[in-house]
Amino acid sequence: MSKNTGPGSALGRDDSTSLAGEILGAPVTFPASAQLAAPVRGTLIDETLSTFVVRVPGRARAVRVPKSGALGTIVLDGRELSLRGDTLRVRPEDRTKRLLARGPRRFR
Repeated sequence: MSKNTGPGSALGRDDSTSLAGEILGAPVTFPASAQLAAPVRGTLIDETLSTFVVRVPGRARAVRVPKSGALGTIVLDGRELSLRGDTLRVRPEDRTKRLLARGPRRFR
């Protein structure tokens, strides 16, 4: 794994690149925690600054999962990746810039 700096420091280069792309429509799993009474397993259908919205099969309404403190998994490009809500706690439109920015900024 490469040495990273910034908000994506807990992620490897390949993981950061995968998470910087489109993640909507990907299967996700969040285990039960202090924030979630029951485990959540479904498809990521929306993302905001502070929440993930997951469509769970068999439920009429989507489930909102707060990003703060959320730990789970996401399947992207056939690989299961660790999903840390605190790492992705940025506006979805800024996620690519934040996750792929490494070292000093060359362009301002």
